Amino acid sequence: MIEALPRREREVFETLCRLDSSTAAGLRHALSDPLSDSAVRTLLSRLEGKGLVARSAGRDGFLYTPVQRTQAVAAGALQRMIDTFFAGSAASAATALLGLGQRLTPEEAAALEQVIDQAVERKP
Repeated sequence: MIEALPRREREVFETLCRLDSSTAAGLRHALSDPLSDSAVRTLLSRLEGKGLVARSAGRDGFLYTPVQRTQAVAAGALQRMIDTFFAGSAASAATALLGLGQRLTPEEAAALEQVIDQAVERKP
């Protein structure tokens, strides 16, 4: 369902997922291209109506949290990135990520090796 959201709703939702929870004001400041306060509240209201965002009373006003698991949203966003920038190739995306020059810990390298081994063993 996230993929079907209009661009701004998706951006607000993905930013909220990154924050885990936030007030409308906090979310507005976290957006890469800030919107007006009323626009953020309207988008949050729409997302709440679609069942993607929950609202609860907080100390500084309403606190918004994503209803869907952040991991599921991240997987969808990653798939869109792979489809858009790497022609659907997860291997090309992984190669690009590893080419960014950040060192892997031994634990991270072992986890990657395990996932690669499992992917190679899977039958199409």
